[in-house]
Parts: sequence; structure tokens; C-alpha cells
Amino acid sequence: MPPRRPTYPLAHSFRRKPRRVPLVLRFTKGSIHSIVFFPVLLHSLFTILIVYLDTRVLSSLGLPSTIIPSLSIVVGLMLVFRNSTSYDRFWTGRNCLTTIVLYAIKHNLRAEFNIPPASLEGAPAFDAHSTPVSRRPSYVDRPTPSSEDAGENGLVDGDGLHQPKNVYKSLLPDGLRGYEDEGLSLPLQLSVLVESYIRRGVDRGWFHAPLASQMTVQINSLVDAYGRMETIRSTPIPIAHLIHQKQVLALFTCVLPFAIVDDYVWWSVPIVAIVAFTLYGIEGIGQQLEDPFGYDKNDIKMDGIIEDTRREVLTLLGEWQKAQGDAEDEGAHLGGMFN
Repeated sequence: MPPRRPTYPLAHSFRRKPRRVPLVLRFTKGSIHSIVFFPVLLHSLFTILIVYLDTRVLSSLGLPSTIIPSLSIVVGLMLVFRNSTSYDRFWTGRNCLTTIVLYAIKHNLRAEFNIPPASLEGAPAFDAHSTPVSRRPSYVDRPTPSSEDAGENGLVDGDGLHQPKNVYKSLLPDGLRGYEDEGLSLPLQLSVLVESYIRRGVDRGWFHAPLASQMTVQINSLVDAYGRMETIRSTPIPIAHLIHQKQVLALFTCVLPFAIVDDYVWWSVPIVAIVAFTLYGIEGIGQQLEDPFGYDKNDIKMDGIIEDTRREVLTLLGEWQKAQGDAEDEGAHLGGMFN
């Protein structure tokens, strides 16, 4: 097989590589089989009980098969609404991450707070190389990389991408304290600092007012994108919809054996298992996409996106520094010629 090498640019956020196992045979990474296993198992056991009672104990437990189409329409509509809503959240989050790509955004969306809080009395001054201060666990039920994946210089995510440890800390102002424990996120705190810098630049004549206005508009766009991502993270699907959807799925899959037992007998068991696998799998996909900012295989590759952006910025800065150095060397050469 060809070597699995990333292709630049966008090597980490978008990588096409040969699949070692066809997707139809994959049951672990990226799949939702662990979510649907128990519902499928329970409905299969229930179907076995119905078939046994229908064939060995009672004369007939069958229901008219005409009830299935009417129920399937309702179930299909509910699953379509759930999946379309969840994917819209995923797509919106990805677009917003294109607008604002910051280490602070990634850590804030995962509730990984890495700088000392201002309310902590006697806290040492902020050190860019210090160990992160942990004040509460990572965001909700998204697992963080295990300690086994930790290296000497950082973490390795599920795609094998090496993440520098606290690499964004060196970009923060010295002595910066966080206010996450008081309800203020670090991205908003940094936006206030940038806005104050723009105002100070206008007062000191570093740039004119129209340019300052354009930069302020950019700051507003960043804050708006961050607000959209925070809305996705903090606004789950209403619990009433989730309860009703689970109950409708369970009701439909429990009624299905009664409607097909007379026609298929013991074949009803695999048929119900396949139907349950399909329906609960679609529901499980919507559950995976509902919050796309974690570490799961189906989440947005924030680590890769931010790593690609970091490399692009470093490359641009390197070329700019090289051009500045060449200009200075040329100026020194010309000065020597005139002297």
C-alpha cells in the first residue's frame, strides 16, 4: 500500500489516506456501534420472546402489517429532523472555526482553562512554561486524550497529530490572569485587549481612523463567530424532543415484531435487529454531531485546523523576516558602495 503521508497545505485538517479496512467492515473507530449495541440486543431478545410465544404458547400474537407504514412515516420524520439539526450545528461550528482560529477558542470550547485565575490569592505570576492550572474537568462528556497518549512535549490526538504543550501560552501578555471561574471566557478577554490596543494606536498615531474602524469590524466578526460556537456548545437539543424520540423509536421497534411474526416467524429476529440497528444508528449519528468540539472521531478536527494555521503563519513570518533581512543587507551594501 502507498505510504500514509500528509499532503500540504492543510495537511492535518484534511488528509486523504488509503483505508486499511473498508468502511463497511469498520466497527470501532468513528462508528456508532457502541451506542446502538444494547438497544439492538434488547429488541432482538424481545422479538425472540414474541416469536416463541406465538409459535409455542399462544395461537397468534400477530397484528395487521398495515400499521407499519403509518408508524414508519412518523419515525422517519423525527430522525430526519434530528440529523439535519445536528449536522447544521456541525457545519456552522466548522464555518465559525474558519472565521476565528485560536488556541484560546479550542481550549475554551473544551473547557480546558490553562492560566491562573485572578481570584486565586497568592497566585504566582503567569509563566509561559508553567503547568496548566486545572480548576474543573474538561467539558461535559467529551473524553480528553489519555495519559498514555501524552508525550514529553505534548499530546497526540486520535489522528496521530502531535500537539505542542500549551504552545499558545507564549503568545499571551505576561502576567495575564484568567476570569473563567467568574464567567468571563479568555477569547472575550483577549478581544478587549486587542480593542484597547487599536484605540491606543489611533491615539498615538500608529494608524489612521479608517484602518482602526476596519480592524474593529474584524474584531466584531471574531466575537460573533465565537458567540455562535458557544451557542452550539451550550444549547443542547431540547430534552422533550429527545425523550419523545427515544420513546417513539422504542415503541415502533417493539410493535414491529407483532406485525411480522405471522409472516416471517423466526426470521423476524434478524429483521427486527436490522431495523433497530438502522434507526438507532441514525439517532446515534445525530447524538455524535450535536456537540462537535470534542475529541471524538466524528468531531471537528480543531487540533489539525489550528496546527495548519500555525504553520501558515510561521511560514509567512519566516518569509517576511527573510525579506526584511535581505532588504537590510542590500541597504548596507549600497551604503558601503557610496561610502
